[in-house]
Amino acid sequence: MISINLVTDDSIKIAIDYYENNHNSVVIVCPGWCMTKDSNAFKLIAKMFAKEYDVLSIDFRGHGKSSGWFTFMAKEIKDIDSVVKFAKSKNYKKIYLAGFSLGAGISLIYAAQNQNIDAVIAVSAPADFGKIENQMWKKEAWGETFKKFELNRFLSIRPYPVPLKKIKPIEIVRNIKCPTLFLAGEKDPTVHSWHTKTLYEKADCKKDYILFEGGCHAEDLYLHFEDKFTKVCLDWLKNN
Repeated sequence: MISINLVTDDSIKIAIDYYENNHNSVVIVCPGWCMTKDSNAFKLIAKMFAKEYDVLSIDFRGHGKSSGWFTFMAKEIKDIDSVVKFAKSKNYKKIYLAGFSLGAGISLIYAAQNQNIDAVIAVSAPADFGKIENQMWKKEAWGETFKKFELNRFLSIRPYPVPLKKIKPIEIVRNIKCPTLFLAGEKDPTVHSWHTKTLYEKADCKKDYILFEGGCHAEDLYLHFEDKFTKVCLDWLKNN
């Protein structure tokens, strides 16, 4: 794995980890709010995909080693675009997005606005940022947050102080043309599963929806159901 810095068209430095294994397809891993490519969970997820694909794992703006401020889905499609352009420069046969939580929402928006992605895996994607439940007082939420706490990651997060206008994934998901896999946790306390189910129902592409019974939020689906999550994602990509 090597670390690389890219620059967006609005001059933000985007840090990525590049797992180059001489595969002809690449997965771009897009963590959610308050998660980074260097968090333990996403190192494991990147290595999981790297079994069969090259991987580009990203720090969105305002996170980790990237510069700028996180705008909660308002400008982050520019970050993905810089990584997609890098992937295209490597002449990959196929480029996939694997997004988690807000990273899934950003991935869906990007795929809806650009026809240069071959498939999307959206894990715990919000249909509408304004309707995210984020019930942090529930034990399912704070318990998992505590177990994943990493001080360096927490201190690296820089949210933009002023709310910006955002595209709602639910308003644009019909424009996605590539195959899309929607994954949700039955007991997700942060982005309730109805978000992902509604996005799946509104999508007008080749699509699949899987609900993890008893599952929590985003990367927790991998951490709690590693074998199932791995098989679902890798088998699905092989067939799409």
